[in-house]
Amino acid sequence: MIKCLIIDDEPLAREVLESYVADLPSLQLVCSCSDALEALEWINKKPIDLLFLDINMPKLSGINFFKSLSKKPKVIFTTAYADHAVEGFELEAVDYLLKPFSFERFVKAVNKVQLESPDTPHGEFIMLKADKKMHKVSHDQIQYFESIGDYVKAHLIDKTLIISETLRKLEDLLPASFLRVHKSFIISIDRLEYVEGNQIKLGETKIPIGQSYRDQVNKILRK
Repeated sequence: MIKCLIIDDEPLAREVLESYVADLPSLQLVCSCSDALEALEWINKKPIDLLFLDINMPKLSGINFFKSLSKKPKVIFTTAYADHAVEGFELEAVDYLLKPFSFERFVKAVNKVQLESPDTPHGEFIMLKADKKMHKVSHDQIQYFESIGDYVKAHLIDKTLIISETLRKLEDLLPASFLRVHKSFIISIDRLEYVEGNQIKLGETKIPIGQSYRDQVNKILRK
């Protein structure tokens, strides 16, 4: 469970974030604060894993507030002004959300957060939207992803999810233990049994290696 804190001086912006957080089972909202000074009291009281931090606030900006923290949690900056993006990423922000942002964009940002958690095997998971639900899927439950037209099939150990996502976006969210081997396939390297010719064996499935991916696949698998 990721313990998070919202800091935003706009009531409506806080309400939107609170509803988004409530819809993700991997997130636990510790507090929703209207300014950085109020948030500082909570940070000193309880461990916080992730901040949703507005940049333009009275008294103390989100950027200066984050710089002042001796122990910095992971941070996702939220703002209506795009010109702060560079400074936000210089502070190693997980992501930068430009208001107004959709729930899908919010989920994409949260998916980038990699935390060690006793509730998640190896502390690694991804949130996948399927059947109008957000599924928390541990990386070690995934065998491979298969692109089917406008959708992607997530082949898990015990089931298959049909998700409205692209392989390109999934590549950005997944760790190095996953490998794009074909224009239509991303595999879990941990599930790979063997490579034979231009095919990869995963359990009962054989995945083709695309010609344009062959050199990169061979390079990575020989490490």
